[in-house]
Amino acid sequence: MKKDKNFYAVLMAGGVGSRFWPVSTSEFPKQFHDMLGTGETLLQKTFSRLQQIIPTENILVLTNQKYNALVLEQLNIEQEQVILEPAMRNTAPCILYASMKIHKLNPDAQIIVAPSDHWIKDESLFIQHLEQSFEFSAHNNALMTLGIEPTFPNTGYGYIEYDKQDANVIKKVKRFREKPNLQTAQDFLDSGNFLWNAGIFIWSAKSILSAFQKYQPGMFALFEKGFEFYNTDKEVAFIEENYEKSENISIDYAILEKADNVYVLPSVFDWNDLGTWGSLYDKLPKNENANAIVNAQVISEESTNNIIRTEGKKLVVLKGLNDYIIVETDDVLMIYPKKEEQNIKEIVQKNGF
Repeated sequence: MKKDKNFYAVLMAGGVGSRFWPVSTSEFPKQFHDMLGTGETLLQKTFSRLQQIIPTENILVLTNQKYNALVLEQLNIEQEQVILEPAMRNTAPCILYASMKIHKLNPDAQIIVAPSDHWIKDESLFIQHLEQSFEFSAHNNALMTLGIEPTFPNTGYGYIEYDKQDANVIKKVKRFREKPNLQTAQDFLDSGNFLWNAGIFIWSAKSILSAFQKYQPGMFALFEKGFEFYNTDKEVAFIEENYEKSENISIDYAILEKADNVYVLPSVFDWNDLGTWGSLYDKLPKNENANAIVNAQVISEESTNNIIRTEGKKLVVLKGLNDYIIVETDDVLMIYPKKEEQNIKEIVQKNGF
């Protein structure tokens, strides 16, 4: 597979992943863990997936300053490939910052922006879709996204709506929809023209910068002031002084929901955003009792549909426990009902973990 020098990737690796507590913490978030028990962290897996089509030196990792050492420890890349945020400001400011850096390096750049912690099974199909998207964005002023064909009425994802009458392979986006309730999600599924929003975006550097200039002129002006400093030894000082002045807003709200040149490629590769222990359970292999086991030895009686994860392959003995999350780290043991897993984030915030 030919790697094009104009292809770039921006891996978003700054999140905390608090729903995966106690494994994922603010000091050591989930993207830096081997959550699937494969021998690779989620970040490493995403990086190697994109290396199939993008030159290694063109893959940039966008993360918080405090994770710089973790990124360099896990990936064989140069410091210049790590873009550091001095403050948490959601996805729009960091994407604008990264896009300006890339545009200065290569005005003809085609960029994929992707989360660093997603699970994709059919990587060859993903790469095919990525090639299609790069081809489209290279010849059109388009903001592309990959939408996943929904397989059930998921209430945990946002959705992308497109026109039913659009016969093109790549479809014009009609609108983005917020996470729905169960009935609305079922209606979306029945309609046949709704896709899960995977948060994977493809565009040219020129197209995304033009969109920021049009829809976020204040933010664009803030970062454009530092254009002469990007990729020089003066960049860090400029970002330290100005980054926190930017609005705390997502790329969806800042650009995609306003722009009229957003397109989606419906995708059928098996995908999961691995946002919760339950979503991880769904993608892990199960034993005869439907228990998913990561880095543990388990003896169980009358215990089914659990996810069990320990440090150091500890022996776990269970009886009469069904549909639970059982997670042990060096200093925490959590035993929590899967059906209430959305409350884990609240517990973390309430107790300051």
